[in-house]
Amino acid sequence: MRAFPAAFGLTSGQTEQIIRLAGMAPSLHNSQPWRFRILPQLIELHADPKRHLPVADPEDRELRLACGAALFNLRLALEQAGIRPVVTLLPHLAAATTLAEVRGGGQAHQRPVDLRCYEAITERHSHRQPFRNIPVSTEDRHLLMRAAHEEQAWLHVVQPGEHGTLEGLVHRAHRAQMADPRFRTEMAAWIGRADDTTEGVPVSAAGPKPEPKDQWVHRDFTAGHTERAPGTEFETHPLLVVLCTRHNSREADLQAGQALQRLWLTATAQGLFASMISEVVEVPETREELQRLLGGNVTPRALLRIGHGAPSVASPRRDIGDMLVNGAAEAFET
Repeated sequence: MRAFPAAFGLTSGQTEQIIRLAGMAPSLHNSQPWRFRILPQLIELHADPKRHLPVADPEDRELRLACGAALFNLRLALEQAGIRPVVTLLPHLAAATTLAEVRGGGQAHQRPVDLRCYEAITERHSHRQPFRNIPVSTEDRHLLMRAAHEEQAWLHVVQPGEHGTLEGLVHRAHRAQMADPRFRTEMAAWIGRADDTTEGVPVSAAGPKPEPKDQWVHRDFTAGHTERAPGTEFETHPLLVVLCTRHNSREADLQAGQALQRLWLTATAQGLFASMISEVVEVPETREELQRLLGGNVTPRALLRIGHGAPSVASPRRDIGDMLVNGAAEAFET
């Protein structure tokens, strides 16, 4: 078997672990749309066009968001290995799929706050189960806001008076998507899978089947394979936050992904769980209305529900060998 490639003077095993951790990022339908090219003094992050979701994500906004989250994991893992990452987003003269280049910038000294995020990488996952009726503390809310700000993003904590309008937008977006047979077909290809899958959402990680009365959870990741257990109720008042950026660009998509992952890992380190309510930012009309609700001068990137919950099952990860770009020719042909 060919040895795993090594970078930055690290061993093959160290580099493999770094890439494995980078791949433990959130993505739409757990599509995992990233690949990595490893050179002795460089790691490239690539989009994987084969995992593009043309109906839900025609402009690749969420693809780049996911790759930005993987990039943040990569940064944390390199720092833990003693390498200070120097990141260039959307480098010139690179392959069309190249989203970032990461070089070594000397010895890293990982901050305690980043170490806690690093340690949370393997624990973080989308929690599609109901939350407990325990409010998120003010201290934790401030930590989440600071986490987003550190990655050049802004976090809007949804206030009670905004819940009705936001709930209406989420319902409208969900209805619009489910009325589109192309969307239903695309989603069905990724959800309700067997537990031995390496991508998509298996039934074990799907959560309960939503019901019409549920306010914030609408997508049925079970694909109709399971019935909801009697007495299972989703919370009515989770912490809802909207992650935003000041600009709307491909680079801002990647910055937002890094902010999303720092935010999510910070929540995980505090014992919190989260899941994304993606439909409201996927449908252009509701995304624009959400932007106006937030004042019009920011771009909403992700809506998350956050709270306290019982342990749940994580979605699987693809084989690490499938995440590698093996050479320059493949990079430019992808």
